[in-house]
Amino acid sequence: MLLIMIPIKTVRELSLMKDACHLAAEALRLAGEAVKPGISTLEIDSIVARYLKKEGAVPSFFGYQGFTKNICVSVNNVVIHGIPNRACILKEGDIVSIDVGAFYKGYHGDNAKTFICGETSDEAKALVDVTRECLFEGIGAAFAGNRVGDISNAVQKYAEAHSYSVVRKFVGHGVGVKLHEDPAVPNFGTAGRGPRLMPGMTIAIEPMVNMGGFEVKILNDDWTVVTADNSLSAHFEHTVAILPSGPEILTIGV
Repeated sequence: MLLIMIPIKTVRELSLMKDACHLAAEALRLAGEAVKPGISTLEIDSIVARYLKKEGAVPSFFGYQGFTKNICVSVNNVVIHGIPNRACILKEGDIVSIDVGAFYKGYHGDNAKTFICGETSDEAKALVDVTRECLFEGIGAAFAGNRVGDISNAVQKYAEAHSYSVVRKFVGHGVGVKLHEDPAVPNFGTAGRGPRLMPGMTIAIEPMVNMGGFEVKILNDDWTVVTADNSLSAHFEHTVAILPSGPEILTIGV
């Protein structure tokens, strides 16, 4: 039997997490402002690294299980874990998913957003819009007393109602002292199932939605995840605290 240990944060810990999440959100905002035709994904990585260093924070992803850059930048058919590099130059019409984590005073904040580079197709815009709404559908189910499956089901239902698919190989997660904590938060599942949501839990809800099928594959670098059918993919994420009054988005400003 798999033992799940879900950390419950104190009021003090939640305050520290808010600080980390604020920095992660601001770093993501700066990264998004840089998304323009002609910039390399490595340049965006450097913008975030400089900002977090200035604020006394550390990029959560740098060195994580051997990851060599500070953020993930995933373009078009790349779902997640795109490695910034000098050769990847953004062009008009790209959709660009940026995932930023900040480690500050012992806690992580984690968030992601898909940005549009210049002008793109109506189909790509619709995918991005639906994925964003999937995130808020999930957050809307993140009430104390509900279960993780209520979040999962809300995300899945909204995506599939718009004829998209949710990635199943990768999921959301708890976040706090560690970048990835219990519980896992899938973007698919059955309402009323899974761990119960309790006040003090902090989770990263992160829909990954594909225009085509849900299948993905990992490239030879052992990081970059792409859609198996080469279709477009979008990704949004917030760190959310479960409170007695309801869910609170900690990565505000995204």
